[in-house]
Amino acid sequence: MIKKIALFILLLPLANFGQDCDCTSNFNWVKTTFEENDAGFAYAVENKGKSAYESHNELFLKRAKEHTDPLECNGMLYEWLTFFRSGHIAIRGLENQTSSNSGDKVAPSDDMIRAQYKDSERLTVDLEEFKQYLATKKEKDYEGIWVSEPYTIGIKKDGDSYKGFIIAADGVYWTPGQIKLKIKDDGSATFYMRDHSAQNFDRAEFIGKNYLQLGFVTLKRVDSKTKDTPEVERYFKAISAENPYFEKIDAQTTLLRIPRFWGSERKKIDSVINANRDQILATPNLIIDLRNNGGGSDSSFQQLLPILYTNPIRTVGVELLSTPLNNQRMLDFINKEEYGFDEDGKKWAQESYDKLSKQLGKFVDLDSTMVSIDTYDTIHPLPKNIGIIINENNGSTTEQFLLAAKQSKKVKLFGTTTTGVLDISNMYFVKSPCEEFELGYSLSKSMRIPEMTIDDKGIQPDYYIAKDIPKYQWIDFVTNILKE
Repeated sequence: MIKKIALFILLLPLANFGQDCDCTSNFNWVKTTFEENDAGFAYAVENKGKSAYESHNELFLKRAKEHTDPLECNGMLYEWLTFFRSGHIAIRGLENQTSSNSGDKVAPSDDMIRAQYKDSERLTVDLEEFKQYLATKKEKDYEGIWVSEPYTIGIKKDGDSYKGFIIAADGVYWTPGQIKLKIKDDGSATFYMRDHSAQNFDRAEFIGKNYLQLGFVTLKRVDSKTKDTPEVERYFKAISAENPYFEKIDAQTTLLRIPRFWGSERKKIDSVINANRDQILATPNLIIDLRNNGGGSDSSFQQLLPILYTNPIRTVGVELLSTPLNNQRMLDFINKEEYGFDEDGKKWAQESYDKLSKQLGKFVDLDSTMVSIDTYDTIHPLPKNIGIIINENNGSTTEQFLLAAKQSKKVKLFGTTTTGVLDISNMYFVKSPCEEFELGYSLSKSMRIPEMTIDDKGIQPDYYIAKDIPKYQWIDFVTNILKE
């Protein structure tokens, strides 16, 4: 059962640390908690060397003593974590909380959130004048009015850069006039997330006539007088999709777009597949577009496996690091309703807890087998060819799905190499002693290590799509290959 679980969250403050909340104390807590509980800690230190790790700690302890701003400290703590790997680690800031008269923690009000971000950088623009200016402007560049749900953003040249200011938003975290993005003359860009944290991208890229892409952020130009080609419209329908969907490309090809494999998406994915199963199984070619799908829960892709199945699917298992903190998760499966475990699941969790508790400090294989083998009764004659589109933003559970899918004789992967964050997995989150942030670390280590590692390597496509083929042409490229 553990192989079907990709992400579990535990909100458990560790009370054994004092309530001193300066950056040095937070660093020491993160360091100790990670060393004692992360499944990949010893593996990383063994590979990189103890002396390198000691030097890393000396440098970051010095930096911790210099930080007084909590956000800067959190960024520094995350940077410390990157010594171990590039994925399945996190420092996640918690929204500000305040005390009620009873002493309990309560969520901040809208006014408190607005006050928190009131000093964010702004750009004062007369919106009507700006619209008139755009109406007479002949040159098409970044300037314009754009939509990236739920935001409407005006982009205006300001000095030596372009600044994107809020026209319409939620009115709480973001209010009109605040700077939502910046684009430098060299094309590099910064986009500010809901909590105003910065995401930096190498370049802002025009796709077609009306779309602008900054990494995983997509913006569409409002009230454009020119239309884009159908292939551009199809690309941005896919890349900006919030929900899975099905589409018939032509008489020989159908498309499944799955933006994410989160556990909460499973019902949506299953619903789309079930509603269109007959058409999928009556069409020669199937494209599964997974671009930017960063993972989630293995349970979310189970309905796909019977469609692509041709021969037994072998899955190499994981071992869990047994510690008192890590094992507490099993008790939560039993006692907390939000996990949704039925009686069989709770029985499994209790048996797992008992097994783990007897082997503290060790890696434990709960299934007592290195490889599980899944078989299905039917090999469907159609689809005959299945092309899965992947890119550099695929990781974790999505990579686990690809390892299974690649074993089918029908499947070929198209695109670019994936992220490479799978070997150390099963993320777990714990609150810092002062509840300012959560530390995310991992509980499991794959038994593929060291013979077949994925971390920092990724999974390569069978058909590499080079930069000479624009992103909006990828679906057409795969469609044509499958027809050959």
